[in-house]
Amino acid sequence: MKDFIKEIIFYIKPYKKYAVLNIVLNGLGAIFSLFSLSMLIPFLSILFGTTEPVHEAPELSLSASSILLNFKYSVSQIIVNNGKESALLFVSLFVMIMIFLKNIFIYFANFFITPLRNGIVEDIRFRIYNKVLKLPLSYYSEERKGDIIARMTNDVQEVEWSILASLEMLFRDPVLIIVFLSSLIYISPELTLFVFILLPVSGLVIGTVGKTLRKTSKQVRVRMGILLSYMDETLSGLRIVKAFNAEEKIKRKFDKENHKYAVIMNKVGRREYLASPLSEFLGVFVIITIMYYGGSMVLSENNVMSPEVFMGYIAIFSQIINPSKAFSSAYYRVQKGMASIDRINDVISVENSIKEIENPAKTDTFNSNIEFNNVSFAYKEIEVLKNINLKVEKGKSLALVGQSGSGKSTLVDLIPRFYDIKDGSISIDSIDIRNYSLYDLRALMGNVNQESILFNDTIFNNIAFGVDSAKEEDVIEAAKVANAHEFISETPDGYQTNIGDRGTKLSGGQRQRISIARAVLKNPPILILDEATSALDTESEKLVQDALIKLMRNRTSIVIAHRLSTVKHADEICVLKEGKIIERGKHDDLIKLEGTYKKLCELQMF
Repeated sequence: MKDFIKEIIFYIKPYKKYAVLNIVLNGLGAIFSLFSLSMLIPFLSILFGTTEPVHEAPELSLSASSILLNFKYSVSQIIVNNGKESALLFVSLFVMIMIFLKNIFIYFANFFITPLRNGIVEDIRFRIYNKVLKLPLSYYSEERKGDIIARMTNDVQEVEWSILASLEMLFRDPVLIIVFLSSLIYISPELTLFVFILLPVSGLVIGTVGKTLRKTSKQVRVRMGILLSYMDETLSGLRIVKAFNAEEKIKRKFDKENHKYAVIMNKVGRREYLASPLSEFLGVFVIITIMYYGGSMVLSENNVMSPEVFMGYIAIFSQIINPSKAFSSAYYRVQKGMASIDRINDVISVENSIKEIENPAKTDTFNSNIEFNNVSFAYKEIEVLKNINLKVEKGKSLALVGQSGSGKSTLVDLIPRFYDIKDGSISIDSIDIRNYSLYDLRALMGNVNQESILFNDTIFNNIAFGVDSAKEEDVIEAAKVANAHEFISETPDGYQTNIGDRGTKLSGGQRQRISIARAVLKNPPILILDEATSALDTESEKLVQDALIKLMRNRTSIVIAHRLSTVKHADEICVLKEGKIIERGKHDDLIKLEGTYKKLCELQMF
């Protein structure tokens, strides 16, 4: 609980003025509520004749006794002049006005707490989203995408509810309880001693039950992450599921996890539903105990407490019951929220392995070469690249070929620092890439991948994705270079046509040409092409290959290709096998070697 309060206070700081206003207004609301009830005591004492009316106006001060005496005097004057019915009407109106003012202050207290609560949730959601953007790609190879989405949606939503509960618990309920308890102490310290004994006992019982809720709620969140992952995989791979008649298999897999989730939700729900009856029973137990003990004081021969004071005491004490019950219910919700905060913090606290140095080098140009010097890389304990030495001169093209799993894609992913190397160094213009700012480093590069990564947006916005304030004529020119302008013009809304989720409204060749147009518009000096034509039919490949040749003109290019016909004219070809360069040279020279490269060519020709 202490850690949760620290977390909440951290997020509250930017909105502290709203917190102060809420506390002040809740305090005023509690005071007016107290006035409305405490004024019943002098009225009842005069009405039932247990005390004499006050006929002389007492001196007015801010003390409780002075306020009570003056109220007695006002009621006495009304009874003397107009009768008891008029006094009853006066007190009733007075109580109504006090209750009205109390509710006005409570409304404005909630009015000011609303931007605080929503602001905190906005900050948490932005903080986790910002962290998700900054974390390296290696993090996502170990995590389920659905679980991360669950943390950003369901867990943040749960925190929103628990924050609402905790803010009431922190700001409103304690103020109400303190104000009412203070008045109870003033009325009868002896009777209030029982309250101080009984309430902590009730709180201990509620706290013991609530502790188990946090652990179970965390399991709920984990299971929901797994369910979302299954949903995402099913929707992404629906074509394969249907093609292999795997509906029943995938349904059984989902049903199993769905049932586990339901079982855990039953546990959480049952514990949560326990909050209201448990707190109500404990509240009634406390009231009955106080009524018995207080009634004994009224009925005692010593007349320790008068009936009207006891009635007023019970009326004021009844106002503590609701905030006390709310306090216990809030405690249960906070326990659930703490489980979600833990999961959110698991992401926020992840250390980013891709670090920038202080005062990194700035650059916006590429002048000479890219150099790999004894570069090695491993995914955890699995070594993927071993002692790679390469130099790519400006304006030249390097082709990487080899079997799947030989380390080609990993090698090019090291240049923009999607991953960091284990040993050795990579330099651009003789400066280690780890000394550049990430933004400047990646601004030098354009990527076209085997899978066209497009967004559910217009064609225009997808092409202009990497360029701020792109002009329409520039986007059209980039599309022409990429051989995309013709098919774009034939779409219903031209460049403003929405391409659907991941570009599903377009064919594979069209998506790839949009990706190339995006790279053309960015106009990077270094180009990385990762099997950009391997998934296309012959006609689409010809159009895309023509677009790539235009794109690579006057640029430094690193090309990964399985179709060796696309890299014949590269300035240098490197053949990788098991993370090592085993052959290098131009196409004709490698054919003459009669090694791995020639075998690959012959296999493709066959």
